[in-house]
Amino acid sequence: MTELQLDKRRIRESFGHAADTYDAGAVLQREIADRLLARLEVVRLEPQRILDIGCGTGYDVRELARRYPRASVLGLDIVEIMARRARGKSGWWRRLTGRCAFACGDAERLPFAPTSVDMIVSNLALQWCDPRTVFAEARRVLRPGGLLMFTTFGPDTLRELREAWRAADDAPHVHDFIDMHDLGDMLLHAGFADPVMDMEPFTLTYDSVRDVMRDIKQLGAHNVARNRARGLTGKARFARARDAYEALARDGKIPATYEAVYGHAWAPETEPAREGVAVVPVARIRRRMS
Repeated sequence: MTELQLDKRRIRESFGHAADTYDAGAVLQREIADRLLARLEVVRLEPQRILDIGCGTGYDVRELARRYPRASVLGLDIVEIMARRARGKSGWWRRLTGRCAFACGDAERLPFAPTSVDMIVSNLALQWCDPRTVFAEARRVLRPGGLLMFTTFGPDTLRELREAWRAADDAPHVHDFIDMHDLGDMLLHAGFADPVMDMEPFTLTYDSVRDVMRDIKQLGAHNVARNRARGLTGKARFARARDAYEALARDGKIPATYEAVYGHAWAPETEPAREGVAVVPVARIRRRMS
């Protein structure tokens, strides 16, 4: 299983610099969000309070508010400028209803009380976090019977770019992604019930390798691992990577594969019994009179 050591300062910088260009490049991100939210149609839950982890510029918050008009929806993002942009884009309906709010915060240290949220939704933010910690925090703040739904990217994501860089040097240039089976195990370890995982591949095509790189930069989706390659990439190394990538072209187009991973799980209605400990409701305890 991949162990990710992420540079949070780099995450804030990368997405902060991309705040002005993110929406223009986030076509796939919105498509995956729509497919995630469509799955709520079969969910029998009427949440009163919803949390969107990694809200970005607020697309999911607005869609959740439309889907659940009686719920309060809170968007949380680790990048302050993203949260501010989301608040600004929420428009008149947020000011009119007062049901939506945005805040800057860390998914690994959620600023909420235990059992205070009915539903957590997170679209393509988990890959920038330690999933174990995020799942533990989600489990803490969800009420019994609450739902966690998320998407992330799997290990086949940007496989062409990864392969191309291997032709240039041995340094890690592409972000690592965690397999969905490992994520399912993490959900169980965090105490969630009935986790369901599945995946869906997408392939985007570009006219050139530089277009691929520009798209990634526009989204702020850089490699943020602590062991990433540092410093400037030399022209010779970039040329080797570009040539290797161009050799993967199909019908004159440069492919970029994305493996979208979908997951959901429930907070149990009751706490499971610990091993070797019997759990008995207080109402069933009777004092024996001698």
